[in-house]
This record gives sequence, C-alpha cells and structure tokens, in this order.
Amino acid sequence: MGVISIILLILFIIASLLLIFIVAIQSEGGTGLGGIFGGGSDSTFGSQSGKVLNKFTSILGASFLVLAILLAVINKSPSSESLLDSVQIEQVEQTEDWWNTTNTAE
Repeated sequence: MGVISIILLILFIIASLLLIFIVAIQSEGGTGLGGIFGGGSDSTFGSQSGKVLNKFTSILGASFLVLAILLAVINKSPSSESLLDSVQIEQVEQTEDWWNTTNTAE
C-alpha cells in the first residue's frame, strides 16, 4: 500500500466513525442518543441543531462514498489479461455434447 492509500484509509475510518456517531445522536422526533448530552432538552446543539446535524450528516455521507470509491480505485489489483483470456481452452472445448450422449446402459 502506498502512502496515499494509507491516508485515504485513515480518513475513511474517521468519516465512518463520525457518521455512525452523528446518526446515533440524531433524534427522530422522540428519544435518541441526543438526550445523553442535553438531558431533557429537545435539541442537543441548540435551536438550529436539526439543520446543522442534517447538513453535517449529508457532508459526511458524501465524503464516505467518495472515499470508498477512491479506495476501491486506488487499491484495485492490476490485471494484465482480460476475462476472456483467463478462460482456459480446455473449458471451452468439449469432447461430446451433453445432448448427444448415448446411454450405454440400454
């Protein structure tokens, strides 16, 4: 793995953990983990918390997807042969067809 790949992997792990935490503290109109930090208050981060948390969640979600695609592209193994080249000739050639077999048990 190269240095860029390791940096992207660390950023990916941080983004995924933050995304889990932000989704967990959002309350869906009722009780959620957001009550742990604010007590009995409806809003954890103030009156505009819904807008802030929604925006932060969407930014983290987009960064999670971008980082996942970048990691997949960077870490793919180089393939020197195509799929058709990897099929062996023995697999393609058959000695007899399955529909033309004669039963010797008759």
